[in-house]
Amino acid sequence: MAYPMTTPAMTAPATGALRFPWPEPPAFGEPVVVAPGILWLRLALPYALDHVNVYLFEDRDGWAVFDTGISSDESCAIWERVLAGPLGGKPITRLVVSHYHPDHSGLAGWFNERFDMPLYMSQAEYLMSRFLQMDRIRTAAASGPDAAIDAFYRGCGLDPEAVAQVTTRGHYYLKRTTGLRPSFTRLGAGDTVELGGREWHVLTGGGHALEQIMLWCKPDRIFLSADQVLARISPNVSVVPFEPDGNPLGFYLASLAEIRDEVPDEVLVLPCHNLPFYGLHLRVEQLEAHHLHRCDLIEAAAAKAPLTCAETVPIIFNRPLTDPHQLSFAVGEALAHLNYMLRVGALAAETGADGARRYRTP
Repeated sequence: MAYPMTTPAMTAPATGALRFPWPEPPAFGEPVVVAPGILWLRLALPYALDHVNVYLFEDRDGWAVFDTGISSDESCAIWERVLAGPLGGKPITRLVVSHYHPDHSGLAGWFNERFDMPLYMSQAEYLMSRFLQMDRIRTAAASGPDAAIDAFYRGCGLDPEAVAQVTTRGHYYLKRTTGLRPSFTRLGAGDTVELGGREWHVLTGGGHALEQIMLWCKPDRIFLSADQVLARISPNVSVVPFEPDGNPLGFYLASLAEIRDEVPDEVLVLPCHNLPFYGLHLRVEQLEAHHLHRCDLIEAAAAKAPLTCAETVPIIFNRPLTDPHQLSFAVGEALAHLNYMLRVGALAAETGADGARRYRTP
């Protein structure tokens, strides 16, 4: 079927190719200038996606920071060197955290202990991170996997061995974060915030996270896209166990359409992964097409036989998933497509005697 877009008909499609002003990334821990007063710093991650980009703004008597990296000895050591060296020993004046994921919020508590600076986040992202931090109590008291999470993955059609893999990893969030300060300054869509002598317009978007912060400086044509628009990969758009019927793909597609409407094409896009680039509208269209193509693949397969969520994973991921981290993300992303297709009427679903939900074309 032709899947509905969430905005009015698009204007003429963008043409050409993405352009990369820096064809290679800087070395880990060695910041480079990407615009007057703005530094790009690359930090390592222990995942298949092995890095995160954070940005620093020369700000009043110090530096403002956009995202932090995960909590790890390596990240802390890099930050100590950068603070003492390229940042000239000046303090961190403010911290903006785009969303709650550990590679973006992980060292927020570490920074607060050193500088006691204001924290800027959207309300949903702040509360989600605080919720996961408070879950330390439940995690410490639990004697085994959470029954609801176990049932969620069994309902997705995973076999017992795979369920055990993804439910016995421990509370990974707590291992990679240092907490948040007990108060924050709320940023929401339509707000403005001054960083580094520039006024930034705030956009928010769902799908990858709940209310992810993006920043757009109109006079200088710079767009901090966080994880919402990346040059070479699509951000993970997943259903999470505590909202099994959620529609993150629908929210993500709506966010892409809003970005295309709000931010002009010819901006320097500063993302939190991959390289900075030009060609925002082209990349938005590519990301939309990528997800709708996945829906087409699932629909064609479900027309032949009913499928569990687990059975759709190899349809949309044509690479081996070698660890529980990748498998849980893949299952969540497959379910995001299935839930979206249920919402638009492209699929129907029923639960079998084994507790697994199966999807078919109506």
